[in-house]
This record gives sequence, structure tokens and C-alpha cells, in this order.
Amino acid sequence: MFYFLSKTIDFLLMPFSISLILLLYGLLTKKARRKRNALLSSFLILFLISNSYLINKAFRWWEYKPVNLSEVKKPYDVGIVLTGGLAYKAEKKADHPTLGLHADRFLQSFLLYQNGKIKKIIITGTSTEAAISHENGEAQLAAKLLVQWGVKPEDIILEQRARNTRENALFTAKILNTRFPKGHYLLITSAFHMRRSIGCFNKAGITADVFPADFYGNDHDTKIKDILIPDPAVLGYSQLLFREWVGIIIYKIVGYC
Repeated sequence: MFYFLSKTIDFLLMPFSISLILLLYGLLTKKARRKRNALLSSFLILFLISNSYLINKAFRWWEYKPVNLSEVKKPYDVGIVLTGGLAYKAEKKADHPTLGLHADRFLQSFLLYQNGKIKKIIITGTSTEAAISHENGEAQLAAKLLVQWGVKPEDIILEQRARNTRENALFTAKILNTRFPKGHYLLITSAFHMRRSIGCFNKAGITADVFPADFYGNDHDTKIKDILIPDPAVLGYSQLLFREWVGIIIYKIVGYC
């Protein structure tokens, strides 16, 4: 029920969804003033969420700041990597995986491992039963790539039950408390998702340091076109950020983080 409600609320509160609803209302209403206000509001929302400058600023404000490998001074017993866009197979018969949108999460875990910053890697997150049974689950594919790159198989632990960030924290906490009690942990996930993630792990009784990955904000020079010309590609990024905001609000309301 929580999953269904969260997804429904998530859809209804997305700016793009609100814009479409306003557009539809503006087309259907017969009152001129309401039509004008609805259409103008729809246009304004679309302009704002497709504005490269504004969305970049929002990401820069929200995301955890980057951490250099050289700034990680102590070795951690476990690096915890959250799934969700790490890797997949483009077709069932494909003999190799394709990197997902958030593959930087496990790339950073590899770099940390390679540089002696983490000793073990836990990859947490579920996939479909069919995918897992055929060893094509997201965590499994990411683990196979890590092994190909040089990570020892015995240094990778898979947790493949978690369906959301809260369960990532709860199920990983059981592994950590059983196998690595009093260890030092490093949480590795997308910079935009780090606030909700670390909140969930703290609630689960796990204290971890953070290593943000998969950044969307940048400090590049702003161009005039970024301010004035809408960019359709930015719509997807804005949805990603607003969805995270809705998610963390819901999690805080129900006490998950």
C-alpha cells in the first residue's frame, strides 16, 4: 500500500504532471480567465523545469559535495552501493551488460577499492525474480563487471531483497551487524539521493561516512542560452530532482529517515 500511494503521490506532485493537468484544464474550461491562467501557468512551469541554469543551480544546492579519493584518509571495512540504474541487459540473449544511468555509483566503488579505501563492497537492491534466477539481476551484473575489472569475488556481497531506500538500509544493516560489527562503513550513492539514503541508514542504526557519485550539477560557466532557451533534455533531470524531493518528504513523514 505504501509503495502504491507513494508512486501515486509522486506522479501527481511532479511539475510536468501538474503542467499537463493545467494544460488539459485550460483546453476544457469554457471560462476565458481560467483558460488563460491555466495555460499561462502550464507554460511557466514547463519553462522553469526546462531551464538549464535554474535546474543546475537546484542540483548544486541539493547534491552532496564531491569528495576526492585523496580526501578519504582511512580504509573502510565496507563500501555500500545502492542499486537503481547500475547495469542491465539490453536484450535477454545479450552476452554482456549495458551500463545504466547511475552506473557511476559502482564505478566509484571500484575506484575506492582499487585505491585501498574500501575492503569489501555490498551492493544492495532487488531485481525481478526472473532476472535474479538467471543471474541477470542488476546487482549481479554490476558485481560481474567489478570482478572483470579486478575486484576479488569474495570481496563482493550481494543483498537482493531491498525494493526501496528504506529496505536498502534495513537489510544491509543486518549484514553489517552480523558480519562486520563495529566496522567502518562508506555509503556510495548518487549525490542527489544521498540525503535520503544516509537518513535511512541512520534510522536503521548504521553510522556511515558518505562518498557521493553520479553528479548532475556542475560549476561550468553559465551561457546566455542556458538562461533563455528551454532545453527538452533538462526536463528529465528536473523530474529526477523533484521526485527525490517528494520522496524525502514522504520518508520523513512516515519516519523512514
